[in-house]
Formats: sequence, C-alpha cells, structure tokens
Amino acid sequence: MYNEIKSAGELLNLIEERDENSLQEIENKIKEIGIFYNKEKKRTVFSGKYDKGGAVITIFAGAGGDDAEDWAKILYEMYFKYIEKRAWNTETLHIHKNEIGGIKNITFEVNGAYAYGYLKGESGVHRLVRVSPYSAKKLRHTSFAKMEVLPKFVEIEEVEIKEEDLKYDFARSSGAGGQNVNKRETSVRVTHIPTNLQAHISTERSQSQNRETALSILRAKLYKKKISEQTEEKKSLKNDVKAEWGYQIRSYIFHPYKMVKDIRTGVQTSDVDAVLNGDLDKFIEADINLVKN
Repeated sequence: MYNEIKSAGELLNLIEERDENSLQEIENKIKEIGIFYNKEKKRTVFSGKYDKGGAVITIFAGAGGDDAEDWAKILYEMYFKYIEKRAWNTETLHIHKNEIGGIKNITFEVNGAYAYGYLKGESGVHRLVRVSPYSAKKLRHTSFAKMEVLPKFVEIEEVEIKEEDLKYDFARSSGAGGQNVNKRETSVRVTHIPTNLQAHISTERSQSQNRETALSILRAKLYKKKISEQTEEKKSLKNDVKAEWGYQIRSYIFHPYKMVKDIRTGVQTSDVDAVLNGDLDKFIEADINLVKN
C-alpha cells in the first residue's frame, strides 16, 4: 500500500487515519521518499496558535486586465487541485468573475487538519510570464495575482472590534443560491474604517449569515495585522508581510522557457504542468522548513 505513495500530501492523509501500530511502517516510507514528517516535528513546525485549523484564502487579480484575471483563475485552480490531493474540503465564500471566465477576486474556505499551517506561507504575490492568449500579436506578458491566507477562526477576545468603526455595504448576490439570494440584498461588504481592511461575502442565503462570516474574516485580518505590528522579528509569523503587492514569493514562467521558481527558498522546477496540477509539496515544505529554522 505504502509503495504507491508519491507525495507528502498523500502520506499525511494516510497518517491521520492510521493507529500507532502503523506508525513505524509509515515513518520508514517517509525516509525513503525524503519528505519530513513525524509527530514530534509536526508539533514543532506547526506551533502557531491557529496552525492546526482551517484557512480562508483570497486571491486578487493584479493590474493587467484579462491576462491578470485569467492568471487569478489559473492560480485558484492550481490550489484547488493541491487541496483535493490532501483530501481537504473547500467552500466558496465570494467570487467576482469577469465576462470571459477570469477571476477578479475569490474568497474560499479550506477545511482540513493543519490547512492554515501549510498554506499560510503561500501569502504574497505570484508572478506569471507567458505569451498572452489575449494578444493578437502574440506578445509576452507579465501578470500578477496576490494571495492572502488567514486562519479560519480567530477567538473574539483576540481582537476588539467596535461597532462604530464598521461600515456595511449591501448588494444583491449574483451567484448561485436560489431566487431568494438573487432578489434580496444578501451580499455584505464590511469595512474597518480605522484600517480600511475589508471582507466581502456573498454566497450565504441570508444577509445575517454573510454578515457573520464577513466579520469573522475581518477579525482574522485584524489579528494578523496586530501580530505583525507587535512582532519585530516575525520569524514564526514572517508570512504576515507577504500580503503586500510588493512582496513576490514565486515566479511561473511559461515562455521563453518553462520554470517555476520560489524566490524565498530557491526551489525550482521545469515541470510547470505538474505544478499547475497541484504538485506544490516541494515549495510549501521548503518554506515551512525555512521558517522553522
């Protein structure tokens, strides 16, 4: 059974389901394929307060019109495949598509053990270089998308949010959800006025549900901002600074050659197709080890 395992994701899914009697055989397989995992190391690596829980991810298209919005869609599909490989679950909270199927922005939950611990290092700017499918002259184009990863749940006492500091905007939801969703103003955008941080949710069936979810995400954003401001050294929380547009973490080059290279760790591969198919373990694990050390 274990000879068929090819990645850390597949192995971790198996480990979570196994009892202690299987641990030695699993650890032998880990040494064989050269990936990190044992119970003690997992406790050390994922020591953040919310590392064991789920994550909320938002992907924003950068400047560049159709190319950037197509890149945001490709990036989302890549992470969706990675999440599927780990047998985690996702739920879309908000999506804003363009007229040709690209994504201006999307927010979705990832539910699974250690989802936030694994994915928080993916926060930052992802750069794509390719021949634009939207260019009649077949010119090379550079596109950017930003990924923001938050803990799914932050305890209320972690962050004080005053009601007078909040601004709500309501609109009709445009996505699926039945006639009730589309007729009523169920979509909610909440803005924290002092920081201008926002959360936008549109997929729940009621305005009150969307409002509650938006507040939860806003609390997570304020929590990360608070930790970043309190921690000068940011070794264990260095990923908090990666949500800025100026912080590029990885380049995906389709032309004139094929390469995906992580700027932080130096890990790279020419197998672009595998990466787009969700093969991200080498990048994610290298960044986790970099943070740990």
